[in-house]
Amino acid sequence: MLGGLKANLLPWLLEEDNPSVRYFTLVDILGLPPRDKRVVAAKKAIMEKGIVPKILAKQKNGGFWEKAEDFYIRAKYKGTVWQLIILAELGAKGNDPKVQSACDFVHRVSQDRESGGFSYLGGPRGGGYHSAVIPCLTGNMVWSLIRLGFLDDPRVKRGVEWITTSARFDDGIDRAPKGWPYEKRESCWGKHTCHSAAAKILKALAEIPEKKRAPEVKRTIEAGAEYFLQHHIFKRSRDLSKAVKPKWLKLGFPTMWDGDALEVFGILARLGYRDPRMQDAAELILSKQDARGRWALENTYNGRFQVDIENKGEPSKWVTLLALKALKLYL
Repeated sequence: MLGGLKANLLPWLLEEDNPSVRYFTLVDILGLPPRDKRVVAAKKAIMEKGIVPKILAKQKNGGFWEKAEDFYIRAKYKGTVWQLIILAELGAKGNDPKVQSACDFVHRVSQDRESGGFSYLGGPRGGGYHSAVIPCLTGNMVWSLIRLGFLDDPRVKRGVEWITTSARFDDGIDRAPKGWPYEKRESCWGKHTCHSAAAKILKALAEIPEKKRAPEVKRTIEAGAEYFLQHHIFKRSRDLSKAVKPKWLKLGFPTMWDGDALEVFGILARLGYRDPRMQDAAELILSKQDARGRWALENTYNGRFQVDIENKGEPSKWVTLLALKALKLYL
């Protein structure tokens, strides 16, 4: 039997110093409707104070950050795709001109015109380089664009189609898959699918409202969910005494290309899973509360962002919010 939460953290999460956390607390924890005046005010504040306007202020003409060609690798985590992920995580408005410009830029330089997947290199004639399409980036971009309100954009739909066509959740098969997009991508699509890539793929599809999930989306979600359940989310499927990645035991925000036990637990809970194999992750999350019931920021990419987010080792409103949201859905 899972232990309970240690304190009422709502007053802390509803403080106005972090408008994004305040907004998601009102919506996801308290369940207030979009038209509630407090929700409207919090959503408006996201674009006016805090991290979002600081990030947007650093955007260059053309919708990118740093150099246009360094949208992924050479400006990690300051390039354009990384800012789009963070803006989506923070609840930025997709109809903001600068946000729209960033979305259009990513489609223009990163999305492979042939397949719809997203590439970490721009092609010589525009669009993403076909052979550089990778699953974690595609999952992140599809998730971000859906989160920002572009689910019905034909370009986003092509990204979803790439995921449902190409995604794999292999758990120690005899031979690694052959052919594009798997060739030369051993770290992504080897005999065992990359745990981080699987997380971002599942995260992207979970963002699609249930009523809009096509049969192939539902099948991919089911396959991805079962993959993580076999691993008890963060463990090795064939040796549950060991973690797949020790880093996944440390909770952080935002997780960027990787993931952690809390992120995947939250995705499964949102999808409606209440499987006993989620228990280990639930207990891990609950065990990390401090004496006041808060969760600390254990893992961060601070120092490499355009704007740092919270302080490592200190109580984190973001990690606390995500833990409460996930546990609320699961318990």
